[in-house]
Formats: sequence, structure tokens, C-alpha cells
Amino acid sequence: MTTLDQVQTGDTVKVSALLGAGAIKRRIMDMGLTKGTKLYVRKVAPLGDPVEITVRGYELSLRKGEAEHVEVEMLTGLDTATSTSSVEEIAAEARESARADE
Repeated sequence: MTTLDQVQTGDTVKVSALLGAGAIKRRIMDMGLTKGTKLYVRKVAPLGDPVEITVRGYELSLRKGEAEHVEVEMLTGLDTATSTSSVEEIAAEARESARADE
């Protein structure tokens, strides 16, 4: 099991589960981190706190304690974002998903 606090800068991952319960889980979901969401890890501070990610077209910083509650799976091959264009593709995908939900 890999959690978001263990991911390296430049990796693209997909949320596989949210750990924890109650207010912590609700807060994470309110930030847009839900099962199946793709994330691009932009920066990780030297001590791992905070972690800056791109999710659903916006930048989000998470504390290490919050990132520990997000279980992720690494994306490989064509799913891996290694450039700015890939980040833009993730943002476009999120916008399309939001439109489909309307």
C-alpha cells in the first residue's frame, strides 16, 4: 500500500482509497481527492511536509498528515505525467468529468 506522502516529485498517481474516517476523510474529499482521481505530484518539501499536487486543474498543498490518509496507485506507461502538457491533460480530463456530472 502506497500513500500520497510516499510519492516522489514528478509522479502521477491515481487515488485508490481514502483512509481514516469522519472529519479527516470528509476534508480530503472536499478538497477534490476522491477514488479514481488522477494526481500529479509537483513538489515535495525536503522533510515531506507539505506535498504540492495538481488535482482537477488546480494546485493543492497537503500536509504530510493529510497525505498519509490518501492511498494511491502509481500510473505507468502512457498514464504517467512527466511534463507540463501532461498536467494540462489531467486538468482537461477533470473539466470533462465535471461537465459529465452536471
